[in-house]
Amino acid sequence: MELDELIITRAIVDEFSKVFLDYTDVDVALVGGGPANLVAAKYLAEAGLKTVLFEKKLSIGGGMWGGGMMFPRIVVQEDAKHILDDFDINYHEYEEGYYVASSVESVAKLICGATEAGAEIFNLIDVEDVMIRENDAVCGLVINWGPVSMARLHVDPLAIKAKVVIDGTGHDAGICNTVLRKIPGAEIGSGIPGEKPMWADIGERALMDTTKEVYPGLIVAGMAANAVAGAPRMGPVFGGMMLSGKKAAEIAIEKLKNK
Repeated sequence: MELDELIITRAIVDEFSKVFLDYTDVDVALVGGGPANLVAAKYLAEAGLKTVLFEKKLSIGGGMWGGGMMFPRIVVQEDAKHILDDFDINYHEYEEGYYVASSVESVAKLICGATEAGAEIFNLIDVEDVMIRENDAVCGLVINWGPVSMARLHVDPLAIKAKVVIDGTGHDAGICNTVLRKIPGAEIGSGIPGEKPMWADIGERALMDTTKEVYPGLIVAGMAANAVAGAPRMGPVFGGMMLSGKKAAEIAIEKLKNK
């Protein structure tokens, strides 16, 4: 068959536009495409919630791609092994309770798991602000193209509506910081002190407490949760990140049940 460039162009623009417009009104919007939010996206979509994830960079997966210091392997502890099974990620036991997996395969299967469950992922889209309504509760996101933000171009953004927002932006805790900075009187803990130096054991355990709704309509997950709470960073052990994503999804599901 003879290929027609115009048909190719129309197919891309037409199909993207249809999906994008459909996802301007969602149940849950996740910001940041790291492992915590990818795990959350799968469980949210499987629960029947309309779920969208925005990542400002070209690639999805956050820091997991590089494993530890560019050695493409990650470690997952016993408590989170069941999530590896849920995503059909291959692993083997290195020592008792320590499981090793390929970082590349892990990211690929996290992405596949989320999208196959029904979550929609948009890369190259940055979230530069939130929307608020009554009582300053978060009710949506203000978005722009990632390259626009990176180039600091003065281009007005667009917006989407979401019943719940999950901040999975990693060390920056970008959405939580935006709320704290832009909403007068907003309280997120005692401020956002940022993460402490590395202490894998404490940092991993802390995630089960720091993953929570920190402001009306806003849940924090993954490394962002520890940054908001001032807990330690963890390094290339990813069980806590995955468990945090699962817990964030459970919190969102419960919250939406009660609406």
